Amino acid sequence: MTKNNSLSSGKKYKTVISAVHAIYRLVNSTYELRDLVLRLVRLVCQIFNSRYCVITMLDTTKEYSLLKCIVIGKKKYVIDKKTKITNRIEKKIIKKLSAIRQDDLLAIPLVCEDITGIIMVKRDKKDLPFDKFDQEMLMTVGEQAIIGIKALQLYEEQQKIVLGSIKSLVTLLDARVPQEYTHSPYFSHLVMMIARQMRLDEKQVESLKYASMLHDAGKVDIPLEILTKTSKLTPQEYKIIKKHPVIGAQILRHLQVLRPAIPIIMHHHEKYNGTGYPSRLKKGQIPLGARVMAVADAFEAMVYGRPYRERMDIPAAVKEIKRKSSTQFDPKVVEAFLRVVKKIKTKKYLQEGDKKL
Repeated sequence: MTKNNSLSSGKKYKTVISAVHAIYRLVNSTYELRDLVLRLVRLVCQIFNSRYCVITMLDTTKEYSLLKCIVIGKKKYVIDKKTKITNRIEKKIIKKLSAIRQDDLLAIPLVCEDITGIIMVKRDKKDLPFDKFDQEMLMTVGEQAIIGIKALQLYEEQQKIVLGSIKSLVTLLDARVPQEYTHSPYFSHLVMMIARQMRLDEKQVESLKYASMLHDAGKVDIPLEILTKTSKLTPQEYKIIKKHPVIGAQILRHLQVLRPAIPIIMHHHEKYNGTGYPSRLKKGQIPLGARVMAVADAFEAMVYGRPYRERMDIPAAVKEIKRKSSTQFDPKVVEAFLRVVKKIKTKKYLQEGDKKL
């Protein structure tokens, strides 16, 4: 960027509009607070032709930072633990709620009703100092940034409430379904690892997380004598078992936050070749999340076993997943699973499963 005080009024206006537009696009394409703040730090460096920027998010006492993202040249640092505020400039901004401009340093408070954070940017001493236009533009950037930050903070609080409610629901369901038929605490983690290996976006990963916790919710309506049977199911009993994905979807469909997870819950027993249930969907007709869930679900069932089926060791289960690629399972999901399974700490995974047996 050229020196700001040498810009004409028209160019200054375009510079501000460009910066606001960049912040707007960033805010609307980021779904995690940590990621948003880190990307904001990089963008501020670009806008102000700086090698150093730090954004600090404060707790309610204003004495501690909850998140601090720093860029120095090409290096980035994230401190996401509660840390005492010791920086003199930050303390001064918190106390006076005003911007500070000192030659090569520019810092402003992020304010939404009260101060919630600080942006500080520095230039090399050999560069031209910050001027009033720089300060005004950083204030404008800060105003746009705080809108996105507060929205994500609110969203994360809501997600905590939602997740707590889902965990309560899972606890109620697990109290009804025998432990031998529930999943290990590691199951959701495995599902999300596969999803991230496939580079699914955060919304898809979030839906998979919820679905992984509730995909067998429909079993609450299956008679216990069928659910706990250790011998082979009769055709009629198997027909009843196959209803649980539809029942689960019906139970959960009224919860707005779970809407994206419903197709995953409904179709996680479909098979890639179209022989699964409840709808005999095949290949791309099956929701991608359900194809991910199908692989993880089968792997867990094999590794931990069921009352009607003996446990397999992990290598044998992996071999079985590979064998059924392109028939029962989406081959692309299987590829992602095979990469993920190499990262699994086998001992810990089995211990987590043994806790429920």
